[in-house]
Amino acid sequence: MAIYTEQEAREILEKAMSFSKADACVMNLGGSESGNIRYARNTVSTAGHQSNQSLAVVSSFGKKSGTATIDEFDDESLEKVVRRSEELAQLSPENPEYMEPLGPQTYDKSITYVEATANVTPEYRAEVAANSIKPAAEQDVTAAGFLDDGAGFSAMLNSNGLFAYNKSTNVDFTVTMRTNDGTGSGWVTRDYNDITKFDAEEASAIAIDKAVMSREARAIEPGRYTVILEPAAASDLLGRFRGAFNARTADEGRSFMSKEGGGTKLGEKIVDERVNIWSDPLHPDVPASTWSGDGLPRKKTQWIENGVVKNLAYDRYWASQQGVEPVPFAANMIMEGGDTSFDEMIKSTKRGILVTRFWYIRSVDPQTLLFTGLTRDGTFYIENGQIKYPVKNFRFNESPIIMLNNLEALGKQVRVNGNLLPYMKVRDFTFTSLSDAV
Repeated sequence: MAIYTEQEAREILEKAMSFSKADACVMNLGGSESGNIRYARNTVSTAGHQSNQSLAVVSSFGKKSGTATIDEFDDESLEKVVRRSEELAQLSPENPEYMEPLGPQTYDKSITYVEATANVTPEYRAEVAANSIKPAAEQDVTAAGFLDDGAGFSAMLNSNGLFAYNKSTNVDFTVTMRTNDGTGSGWVTRDYNDITKFDAEEASAIAIDKAVMSREARAIEPGRYTVILEPAAASDLLGRFRGAFNARTADEGRSFMSKEGGGTKLGEKIVDERVNIWSDPLHPDVPASTWSGDGLPRKKTQWIENGVVKNLAYDRYWASQQGVEPVPFAANMIMEGGDTSFDEMIKSTKRGILVTRFWYIRSVDPQTLLFTGLTRDGTFYIENGQIKYPVKNFRFNESPIIMLNNLEALGKQVRVNGNLLPYMKVRDFTFTSLSDAV
């Protein structure tokens, strides 16, 4: 059994801690039970189940630390892993940024665990595959998808009396649909904590429609276009924006949040005033653990408010150097949406591009957050308020900062990869070249 209750986890950790002879000790215990099914060429190819558990022990003598891990929790094994971590600590150099473990903390009760997701069966996974493969085959389309579901827990105990525990569930689904003539491709992704919110047939139908619609794409000239970004496409760029909120890299002049001549952009307006971005571990649609990896409590945190940078994330060491309170890094990203529907975005576009998603994204310039990448799995030309025809994929060179300054409209929020992001209509998005890949 890889999922331990809070009491079971505490008992294991306290037993292991009783063997510690170090000046300080931090222990992390975790486990998961997960299942999956994969299909390709309209046939199930693999299905499986995984069960994992592990204990990591970090022992410290002064500023010297060592880490050892084990996956057996009898008394002899627990003492063995503690001794090994202590041996490694004695051999290690001092860490000039070492921080004493936190004392006891108070955490909000998380909402990341849903029993229905933990109880998913192999039969359910087979039904998901069938509900994706059958409609694809009926429309001369080939499906390739993957469903992964699981439950897990994490617990932490340190020698200063801090104990933290979280239990969670998650389901992830992606499917790519290709027309059998090889000219069209569609894709969709879904992720939830609660599997009862997941509809494989609905998700697969979207990917099938994209594949059929994208047959025989035409080439059009690269350039600057108005784009409508589906939330998955927005996530591909905004997810990389999250890293810019690191206070240390900003203070050291190494990121977009660094101000020329010194200092940071904290308190400055950097994007359109309609942009509001925050994180919240208790948001019902995208819940997350209420504590960070070093034990800091996570609370709702505003990162951008009306286009203005409101917070940067400080780890405990950097906060101590700067004389401020630590601010945990975000566990999710939530961006406020708007009241413009997807259909209204299309109808109001004279000439533009609809983008399903991006891929193969690489950084070009971290200090301007400039990225390059490609469109994929459904890119369409819009003219005079109508989707006219599919177009060949583009390479883009764009920054999420420029993108968020060129907003024309915001729409409904959608969960993507644990984040909650809206449909976006953006002007002057830069496409630099064409790609022949479908």
